[in-house]
Amino acid sequence: MEERGLRVYDFNILVSHGWGTFKQARDEIRRLLKDFGDENPIVERTIARGVCGVKTVLDAREVIKRVRALYQENAMQLSYTIKWAPADNWCPAFLEEMKKTLEKEKGKILKGEKWAMKVEKRRYTKFHCIEIIRGLAGLIDEKVDLGNPDKVVRVEILGENACISIIKPEEVFSTMKPW
Repeated sequence: MEERGLRVYDFNILVSHGWGTFKQARDEIRRLLKDFGDENPIVERTIARGVCGVKTVLDAREVIKRVRALYQENAMQLSYTIKWAPADNWCPAFLEEMKKTLEKEKGKILKGEKWAMKVEKRRYTKFHCIEIIRGLAGLIDEKVDLGNPDKVVRVEILGENACISIIKPEEVFSTMKPW
């Protein structure tokens, strides 16, 4: 991840792909981002097999919206990438650091909005997902709705690094659940 001096904290999109298809996924991501207007996107492997980090000058949510629209128009345009998710706030993958990060961001869940939490952890064994959820959920006062949330607290852990993003459900795109 240090190829161009890039650190995991610099990634603003995480993209999942099939194992053994990094080069094809990288080329697909670069092609799409260039089509969207980023002439020099950076796409690198992460420590998690099947997940690459992307640094683009474009707005991550707008990129993901455009990827969804392209897929709906012609699914063949995505052959190697599976899931695209914004990566907003990076911190060390210690529970106290994740709490500090969520404390700063929780205002994005507005009064009266329902929310859910999604934890994805790769190459991380310090805590089980449920321990992370218990440790973080108490910071948010709004009502939980796992079936139809207005916002999702998305916690992505890649080894020693955690990313916490508060997003609308449609701001993640997956070819497994395209709509």
